[in-house]
Amino acid sequence: MYLRKSVRTYKGKTYTNYLLVESVQTERGPRQKTVCSIGDLGPRTAKEWLKIAHKVENALIGQDEIFGEADAEVQEIVRKIKEKRNKTSDDIVRVHADQVSTECHREAGTVHTGYQFWRRLGIDEVLSSSGLNKKTRILTCAMTLNRIVYPLSEHAMPDWIRSTAIQDILGFDFQEMTEDSLYRNLDRLYPNRDKIESALVQRERNLFNLDAMVFFYDITSTYFEGKAEGNPKARRGYSRDNRPDCKQVLVGLAIGREGFPLAHEVMEGNLQDRQTLDKMLGLMD
Repeated sequence: MYLRKSVRTYKGKTYTNYLLVESVQTERGPRQKTVCSIGDLGPRTAKEWLKIAHKVENALIGQDEIFGEADAEVQEIVRKIKEKRNKTSDDIVRVHADQVSTECHREAGTVHTGYQFWRRLGIDEVLSSSGLNKKTRILTCAMTLNRIVYPLSEHAMPDWIRSTAIQDILGFDFQEMTEDSLYRNLDRLYPNRDKIESALVQRERNLFNLDAMVFFYDITSTYFEGKAEGNPKARRGYSRDNRPDCKQVLVGLAIGREGFPLAHEVMEGNLQDRQTLDKMLGLMD
């Protein structure tokens, strides 16, 4: 709070009045609100005005002066403020903070920010143009937000989703969702991978003005426990994990000058490194 001096001339005579003003936040930004008029306080320096405003503010929140007796002038100003507030407080609901309990706390800020970028990039439109239905797009959005905010496996992801405000943001009930829904969602995305990634790469290049030159290429492998008979790319080859007894696949990644991925591919586990490079470059042509 602070004091504002108001000067008005009426019939040749000058009247001075001081207003106690506070800053309030509105939809149109910060605004100054007159708390009350306290009349003519007489000649005061700016330092004294500020001191009075601080004393009034402390008195309104119940903070007593440490030294000396309470200022009678300050008490009179506080009385006027309280009278004005009592006249306009009929529709105010008083809440005892010590008697309030909360439950179902949800993280909102991070997922809200991530969702705004999801919308600005038009990813939902990309998925829709690839023939994916609304539920698939919603689950994909939730999974993408998890990867951005707090990466987890599909097994752990449902509990994380329910701990955030994603349900409210997307308007979808995740309460009964299990990890099986997310695994099936990946199965629906993979056949449309080329179309989806091509559209996203184009948007990424236009947005950041990226250079398509390959700056770095690397390859790694991941192996399977079991026979992996349902995966035709699972083969035995050079094992970086020292598990030559297991079938594996190779994963290649090409990165551009700015650090953005240009392409990635899962390849047969028995390929030599130079063969993977030729295959990757062929995909980027």
